[in-house]
Amino acid sequence: MRRPPPRTLRGQLTLGLVALLAFVCLAVGIITALALRGFLMGRLDEQLSASGGRFAASLEHEAEPDADNRPDTRGQAESTFGARLLNDTVTQAAVVDDATARPLRLTSGDRRTLASIPVDGSGHSIRLSGLGKYRVTAVRGDDQDIMITGLPLHPVEETVHRLEAVEVVLFGAALVVTGIAGAVWVQMALRPLQKVTARAAEVAGLPLASGEVAMPGPLPDTDPRTEVGQVGTALNHMLGHIEDALTRRHASEERLRHFAADASHELRTPVANIRGHAELALRHHGPVPAEVRHALERIDSESQRMTRLVDDLLLLARLDAGRPLEHEPVDLTLLILNATDDARAAGPGHHWLLDLPEEPVTVTGDAHRLQQAIGNLLANARTHTPPGTDVTTSLTTEQATVCVEVRDNGPGIPDELQPEVFGRFVRADHTRSRSTGGTGLGLAIVHAVITAHGGTATITSRPGHTAFRLTLPG
Repeated sequence: MRRPPPRTLRGQLTLGLVALLAFVCLAVGIITALALRGFLMGRLDEQLSASGGRFAASLEHEAEPDADNRPDTRGQAESTFGARLLNDTVTQAAVVDDATARPLRLTSGDRRTLASIPVDGSGHSIRLSGLGKYRVTAVRGDDQDIMITGLPLHPVEETVHRLEAVEVVLFGAALVVTGIAGAVWVQMALRPLQKVTARAAEVAGLPLASGEVAMPGPLPDTDPRTEVGQVGTALNHMLGHIEDALTRRHASEERLRHFAADASHELRTPVANIRGHAELALRHHGPVPAEVRHALERIDSESQRMTRLVDDLLLLARLDAGRPLEHEPVDLTLLILNATDDARAAGPGHHWLLDLPEEPVTVTGDAHRLQQAIGNLLANARTHTPPGTDVTTSLTTEQATVCVEVRDNGPGIPDELQPEVFGRFVRADHTRSRSTGGTGLGLAIVHAVITAHGGTATITSRPGHTAFRLTLPG
């Protein structure tokens, strides 16, 4: 299986450095091997030129091999080859062996090869079946014959191969050392970039969505003359802008939170007075015109709705401010039973089902707020599903957590609304009358209460199935 190339910058730089060095080593190896081969070939050609075809010419007098007409092997190197051609036909061929001329038997291919050698006094490389590769030169004799003299190429090739082997070992060791040293050097060179990455990851892990955020300090030692220093400088500027924006946002949230808390607190008294006067007027024993009674009843109804809205806003303001909740043992099983009884009384047209464990489940928290959160989920299911809908409340324990789930088989929540369903004043039906609907804060209170208890609130919804899941520490 082929290994994928490294994806990290350090790996790519190290691999690129080693690959570049390998290319250079390959080029140097090829050039030096060719240069050495050319040099040795030149030396062979010089030796052949210096011999002047003397050994090949002496073969002409080998009709009777005696002491006087034996081939002249004086000054000839071992394995020197000589041949005489007359009318493109090889008449004699021999090779120097132990300072004597040893006749050769040539094949028809060898004869054709020798006959094809240009008579120019230059060196040419050939292969003879009984001898191997040779470097030969051909010159004309006095009798219009051709004298061929050759030297073996084996020493040249052996020397070149030895150089190639040495280069492979040296270059291989150089690549290994360069790879290790390059990896260390690249790691040291990229150390400032690793600090930038760590700082960016630290910022990415901060809860930037809301609340006050403590941004980390700027990166030190950002040299603008280097690319990494420029990245660090840009990151420092960006962190400064983000910190300034978060500070302004937090200040705006605090002002809005204080306004909501102060306004809700100040509205409680006049709303209570309006409601009290409306109830007092409705208790009047004298005759009251029908249209006046209807107006008083509407005033009383709207004042009650406004009271609930003010109470919800005050609760959210307190939870946002981090007001401590009660930490007492809470029997969730009993709390769910009571909330379901209240929902059954308010929505008798729905089917209210329970899926509870046999043993009571207890958590630590604020019983009143937890009952309010579960009650809001049941009220939400009653309000947004038609009569006859099955609404099931289940309670389970998973390791160190307790899960409360309220699910129904109603029409579901639109996909575009699900990400913001726990937001404030979020309504599924924007066209419905405000007088008949809720405040739009029920699910926001659920999320705030559960978050204040260290838990999470999630939703999954599709047509025929909607489930709100509350997870609390066990």
